[in-house]
Amino acid sequence: MSRQIASLSLDLDNQWSYMKTHGDEGWESFPSYLEVVIPRVLRILDQHQLKITFFVVGQDAALESHLNVLKSVTESGHEIGNHSFHHEPWLHLYSPDELRIEFDRAEEAILRATGERVRGFRGPGFSFSPQVIEELVRRGYEYDCSTFPTFLGPVARLYYFFTAKLSRQQRCERKQLFGKLSEGFRPLRPYLWKHSAGSIVEIPVTTMPVFKLPIHLSYVLYLSQYSRSLARWYFSLAVWMCRIFRVEFSLLLHPLDFLGTDDAVGLDFFPAMNRTHNWKCSIVDETLSQLGKHFEVVPMRTHAAIARERLSKCATSTAGACEKPLLPTGQQ
Repeated sequence: MSRQIASLSLDLDNQWSYMKTHGDEGWESFPSYLEVVIPRVLRILDQHQLKITFFVVGQDAALESHLNVLKSVTESGHEIGNHSFHHEPWLHLYSPDELRIEFDRAEEAILRATGERVRGFRGPGFSFSPQVIEELVRRGYEYDCSTFPTFLGPVARLYYFFTAKLSRQQRCERKQLFGKLSEGFRPLRPYLWKHSAGSIVEIPVTTMPVFKLPIHLSYVLYLSQYSRSLARWYFSLAVWMCRIFRVEFSLLLHPLDFLGTDDAVGLDFFPAMNRTHNWKCSIVDETLSQLGKHFEVVPMRTHAAIARERLSKCATSTAGACEKPLLPTGQQ
């Protein structure tokens, strides 16, 4: 490709999953906005002629009421990824048996709903562990994209806890939500997790080179509340730095980037939920236009295949310097 590549993905977190993580009552009835947000997202992507990856939560795929709208994603030519079954950002606490059941249920439900076998995974709340990576390798996944290389994870977690009504046990479960301070030292470029059973490509969610500041759409929308010009400059700086440092951009979207106060879904703790969906979608539109101007935008699976080819050449020439061994818990 003549231009640097960038992958685009959307974590299809539903209303109930945000409520569950936030400790809000009523999530057990699985309130949903998928019927509203998915057609809206598909229209915008079609306008930009983009194909992306939707990371689907298995619990949503298991509900009959969501089958038609989830099927519309694959019918539109987009890739489907696995975002776990229960959407619990504490996968690092799961036992090996619990992980196997979690993946079995998610894969079965997503296949039934979309007709597509998943080849990629992103942990809810960027939750992952050596056991999760090992399970992905065993199952033949092509890529994982659960790492979030930023030093601001603990700050985001503190803000989340401040706005939530969580018990001591719930806070303990969520103590690694958005990652630890050490996540900021992780690479921005894709690399390989190595395991005795094989390897898997890791594609980090891109943060700003050097500064490791978050740059996905939710942060752009947050800045836009105060100054649209500042938000444009911030994202432009991120694009420029990724091009200069040859970082393969992987931009993350969320459903709430496309929903506003006029959609009456609540979730006021999420950035810019006090603005209308038209206001937010106009910023999304600008951001996607800028991304497409400078990068060749592809789904995650394509990004992973290109990265694996590059890493294979790199490993041959540098005796494995592009690979990262799978270490025991706590040593990653």
